[in-house]
Amino acid sequence: MRGKADPRPTGEGTTSRTRLDRGRGALGPALELVHTGRAPTRAVLTAELGVTRATAGAVAAELEALGLIRVDARPGAAAGSQGRPSHRLSVAEDGPVALAAQVHADGFRAALVGLGGRIVATAPGSEVIDADPAKVLGSVVAAGADLLRETGRRCVGAGLAVPSAMAEPEGLALNPMHLAWPEGAPVREIFAGQVRAAGLDVPAFAGNDVNLAALAEHRHGAGRGARDLLCVATGHRGVGGALVLDGRLHTGSSGLALEVGHVPVNPGGRPCHCGSRGCLDVEADPLAFLTAAGREPGPEVSLLKQADTLIREHYDDPAVRSAVAALVDRLGLGLAGLVNILNPDRIILGGLHGALLDAAPDRLRAVVADRSLWGRSGGVPLLACTLAHNSLVGAAELAWQPVLDDPLGTLA
Repeated sequence: MRGKADPRPTGEGTTSRTRLDRGRGALGPALELVHTGRAPTRAVLTAELGVTRATAGAVAAELEALGLIRVDARPGAAAGSQGRPSHRLSVAEDGPVALAAQVHADGFRAALVGLGGRIVATAPGSEVIDADPAKVLGSVVAAGADLLRETGRRCVGAGLAVPSAMAEPEGLALNPMHLAWPEGAPVREIFAGQVRAAGLDVPAFAGNDVNLAALAEHRHGAGRGARDLLCVATGHRGVGGALVLDGRLHTGSSGLALEVGHVPVNPGGRPCHCGSRGCLDVEADPLAFLTAAGREPGPEVSLLKQADTLIREHYDDPAVRSAVAALVDRLGLGLAGLVNILNPDRIILGGLHGALLDAAPDRLRAVVADRSLWGRSGGVPLLACTLAHNSLVGAAELAWQPVLDDPLGTLA
């Protein structure tokens, strides 16, 4: 029997396959450019990859065939523009997702995150975080698996964000100070086991929540375009930091770099969980703010939510304004020391610190400039983080990374 003929001339098909073969090494870089919004059109993709227009077209077509991006071959021309508009490229809205999970002092949250950092679905959960990590990790994975069943999406991997330094390469939670977990708990291994137990045959990853927030903001939010990006943020309890250098997280020799929560900012201040006194972790977190404002924390919502609401809705209260000033001064002192050491080109602030920047931007910038050597010579831009649930998005980035490195090998 004769097979169905290929309607394309033999030469055309051979040429297209040759272009794709030449461009296979560009599939990952091309996907990352679309994923981060740096290649909105095929013309930009061609220029960024340094390939021919035909090769860029073949690469885009392959990524579309894998269900990862969409190519709009008939985009509308902008008013006043000349010539044919370039094909527009976007992530596939109905494409695969990563299962992202976050555990914090007040509970957990699961989400499905697509390319481009888009949160497709999310499910919060609240339970007491006891000494057995498997309990809450089982709950958050089960919530994520329910979302996958409800949406019918293909899952490429699972990522977890935790409020602890993560020792590498083992993936141990070295100092989960605001959780009841034992020091050195094998969190990545436990998480991977819960993912398998939920029937998901995908790779599993875990990382520090602020590191992952910084990664997400660098790729999709307020840190986009920065070369040396410093992120300092409060979680539901405590303070964390992260550094992105040339697009990559700087985690040190064993994953433990940038423990900025233990920078001392008040020598006579509160005792810290680390054994010292007056660290940022206990002087500039949500509990410290509520205490400084004379408010008794309540059990109905997280400490972070209570502190944020107090600033945004009651800033005219003298006690609240005084508390903002006190925490801004402590935060500014800590940031100034970090600027002297790291010389970043941008600082982004998350959690309560973003709210403090919004409430008293001039004061915070002045403290950093006055107390830092490089701040006096020009200043470092201070911006609030812009992504909702950026630690979740960052956890998803861990799961997406193998796909970004090798789309065809991972998904085909």
